[in-house]
Amino acid sequence: MARSDAPARRIRAAALVAAGCLLATACAGLARDEAVAGDDEAKSSMLAAVQASADAWNRGDLKGHLAIYDPSVTVMTRSGPRPTIEAIEKSFGQAYFVDGKPKQSLRMEQVHIRSLSARSALMTGRFVLSGGSLPEQSGWFTLVWIRTAQGWRAVHDHTS
Repeated sequence: MARSDAPARRIRAAALVAAGCLLATACAGLARDEAVAGDDEAKSSMLAAVQASADAWNRGDLKGHLAIYDPSVTVMTRSGPRPTIEAIEKSFGQAYFVDGKPKQSLRMEQVHIRSLSARSALMTGRFVLSGGSLPEQSGWFTLVWIRTAQGWRAVHDHTS
């Protein structure tokens, strides 16, 4: 009789171990995400950085606008990823500025932040370029943020 129960006990034990592992993994993930999701200071910091970036743009301070980026940043473009802040600055300067002044004012709307881990987050939102006697332009953006020694910095920007 003990022999016939042995496979069933092994199956039950394996199922319990698997369930325990799944539960532990899920709880660890929830605890990690809740810790960052509840980190209002981190979210406030990222929101303030994006607002400061838009304010810098509107003052004609392109370097200040780009201060949210980590040096390792890439920006996704129609032709593929564009790495380095310098390349982004050159591109933005040629496309959106004249004589060191922005062609249009920039504002951000519908900004949401979702934590990915204790050291990373995903920000989505809508940008709007308006004024300057030009048609309004708008689109969606996604920024991937990481926590660095200098604070929260964007390491990837995908704007459409």
